[in-house]
Amino acid sequence: MKILIMGLPGSGKTYLAKKLKEIMKCAWYNADNVREMAGDWDFSDEGRSRQSQRMNTFAEFEKSHGRYVICDFVCPTERTRKIFNPDIIIWMDTIEKGRFQDTNKIFEKPKKVNFHITEWKEDTAKNISKELKNV
Repeated sequence: MKILIMGLPGSGKTYLAKKLKEIMKCAWYNADNVREMAGDWDFSDEGRSRQSQRMNTFAEFEKSHGRYVICDFVCPTERTRKIFNPDIIIWMDTIEKGRFQDTNKIFEKPKKVNFHITEWKEDTAKNISKELKNV
């Protein structure tokens, strides 16, 4: 199962991903780590689409081997989310604006999500992991 944790930079995506990975014992790919491996820090529309495809490739590999996989990245537009094609979307909607103006300008609120997190609570990761195991 491909799980996308998305939201603006600084919204808590990576923090939640780390917590879920610990609980669920699953694969996890962080966008910054993947960009670093690829040596690709292009944040143009083309670069963001390429990053979504790159994240999808890693996630599909894990999924094809029957594993849960968490990918945390901004995934700011409907187009980038369509490219990634997650089974589950967790939207970290915890901040009004991120630290990068270019990302704030293009960010499109998702139309459909499985989990909409508006504030962090200590049991958030535990509650989400229980629900994910039932999906």
